Amino acid sequence: MSKVKIVRIVVLSLLASAAPLLSGGTTAAAQRRGKQQRRPPAAICPDPTLPCRTSVEFKPHQLPFRLPANAFIFETEQFYAVILKSVRFDRAKECTVFIPEAERLAAQQLFPRHKVFASRCYDAEEMFYTNVASDQQFMAVYAGRTRAEAERVLARVKATGRYGGANLRQMQTGFNGT
Repeated sequence: MSKVKIVRIVVLSLLASAAPLLSGGTTAAAQRRGKQQRRPPAAICPDPTLPCRTSVEFKPHQLPFRLPANAFIFETEQFYAVILKSVRFDRAKECTVFIPEAERLAAQQLFPRHKVFASRCYDAEEMFYTNVASDQQFMAVYAGRTRAEAERVLARVKATGRYGGANLRQMQTGFNGT
């Protein structure tokens, strides 16, 4: 067998054995028993007036969630958010376009028990959000786990008269700390 084939076999073997661990998949003991024990998604901390029991310190513009110690890749449970505002940005301009923190704080005052969060250009210290355009930065308010909760929050947002283009989005957040 050639050295190239041996290296390929070793690499594929390592990738196959590491994939469940990196994706939050199964434990070795569970695999031996023939069962898969998936790590549950992280719970969102939606109320900024309450403490969030988590192993990391989130930035003010981020949506915090309960994160176990030594987590490298983690995603949250699915949730609804009301997108309050979005802006298009050009990656070539080094991500200098985003919703200013002062604007996020003003929105947070309108919804004191629902976290208002905003995206920033993705880097190692930033979170990712699913179900959003890759060329958009946004500001949103947490709207709940169910569509019914989200519709009530959307109605409250529209009642303010400040966010004409407000819309619902089901999403997840997380980070890849590798």
